[in-house]
Parts: sequence; structure tokens; C-alpha cells
Amino acid sequence: MKTTAEIDPQLVKQLREKTNAGFMDCKRALVESGGDLEKAETILRTKGIASAGKKASRATKEGVVASYIHLQGKVGVLVEVNCETDFVARNENFREFVKDITLHIAAAHPLYVSRADVPGNLIEAEREIYKAQVKGKTANVADKIVEGKLDKFYSTVCLLEQGFIKNPDVTVKDLLNAKISELGENIVIRRFVRYLVGEALPSEA
Repeated sequence: MKTTAEIDPQLVKQLREKTNAGFMDCKRALVESGGDLEKAETILRTKGIASAGKKASRATKEGVVASYIHLQGKVGVLVEVNCETDFVARNENFREFVKDITLHIAAAHPLYVSRADVPGNLIEAEREIYKAQVKGKTANVADKIVEGKLDKFYSTVCLLEQGFIKNPDVTVKDLLNAKISELGENIVIRRFVRYLVGEALPSEA
């Protein structure tokens, strides 16, 4: 079986264009299929990820803003999760999903929703650190190691790429895609904020 680092980025791009699935979902499917594009597409469709991806362009103007207070008022979370219709926004299944997301944010402390939200200067700073760590290795090997370390970084700070707190074998993105397939509407975790009593504010850091 191929590792994530051995997957050709062009294959990932092709699979994303065919299925509209997320970057990491495509990578995982290609690893599972041994780099076979058609098998990877089948894997995504079987999991409902490809069909979820196709709904991604649909407008999400309904939804809810939910809150969660944890540890006797020491941690607080606000999150906005959007869907297409008020019918789904009022659905108990959807509300339970949103509640799970607030619990996860409180426990896992993500900093961004997705890798697209991570500031470019932070990514470059991380990349430079990883490059320094692999100094002396051949360019090809070094690049793969650096990309692998960046993937690990994203899985730490990005909500969608974190292992779900109730089942770490499943990412939040996997959970989201399953819910999209189940409810038949596009669902977007739009934004969140997490407060911890006593934490330093950006101006104080």
C-alpha cells in the first residue's frame, strides 16, 4: 500500500476534479486504492463523500448558531453551521450534529475551520521550520517529508481535518460528509470561536 507522501499530487487533483471531494479525502482514497484513480473514485462514492462533494456548490443560507459552555464556565464555544433549508435547520439530526461540533471544538481546540483559513505567513513559517529539520536530505525526499509534516500540522489546527473527539478514526470532515449524504443537503461549518478563561488575547501574546 502506498503512503500519503507517495501519492502523486496530480492524481489528487484529478480525483478532486472528478468528485469534488476534499483534498485529504482524495489522498486517503488514493492511498487505500494503491494509487488507482478509478478505484479511489469508487471508494469515495461508496463512502458518500463524492456525492457530498457535488452538493458543495449549493447555497447554504439557513442553519443555526449554537453555543456550549464546559468545565463550569471555564470554556465556551460559539459555532455557526449552515444548511440549505429551514426544514433541515430544525431537524433533530442536524441539531445533534451541530451539538457534536461544539463539543469537539471545546475539547480539541482547533484554530481554523479548514486549511484554506490558515494564514499564508503561518504556513510558510511552518514550512521553513520543517525544511530546516530535513536539511541534508535529497530534495525529493525532503519535499515529501515537509509535505507530510504540513499535513500533520493541518490535522492539528484545522477543525475539518481533526479526528472527531468521539471517534478519532473519523475526521470531522468525514462526519460532515456523512451528514450531508444522510440529510441530502449541503452543510457548511462556517465559523466558530472558542473562549478559555484567562487565555492571552492576541494583543497580549
